Amino acid sequence: MAVAPINKVKQVLDYAVTVIPNDKIFMGIPNYGYDWPLPFIKGTTKAKSIGNVEAINIAREKGAEILFDEVAQAPYFYYSNADGTEHIVWFEDARSIYTKVTTAFLYGFPGISYWNIMREFPQNWLVVSQLFDIYKITS
Repeated sequence: MAVAPINKVKQVLDYAVTVIPNDKIFMGIPNYGYDWPLPFIKGTTKAKSIGNVEAINIAREKGAEILFDEVAQAPYFYYSNADGTEHIVWFEDARSIYTKVTTAFLYGFPGISYWNIMREFPQNWLVVSQLFDIYKITS
C-alpha cells in the first residue's frame, strides 16, 4: 500500500485528537517512497526505500504509467526489472503532499514535520510555498 495512505492517516489522527490536544500535534509527512518486488510475501518481501524524484526517474526510464489511488491519495506505478521481476512503487507527489498538508491544518494542528528531509523533493516545496507565506527568521 501507499507509504502513508490518507484514509489510514486520518484513522490515526481521529484517535490521536481524543488523547492529545490538537495544539500539541505536528503531523509527520513522508519524504520517500518504496519500491516493492512482487509478489508480496508477508515476512519475506522487502522494499527498497527511494526518494520521490528517484521514483519518477524510474517510471520515466521504465516507461511506466504513473497511476493515482484516490482512496490513499497517493501515486504508484508498476514496472519489471531486467530479470523479469515485477515491482510496484509507491511514492509522494504534489497531489499527495497537498492532501497531507491540508489535512494537518483541517485538524487544527499547529504544523507539520517531515520524515527524511534530506532527500530532494521540489514538488513538495512548490506546494508548501503556494499554501503558506514562508519567512526566514534571522537572529
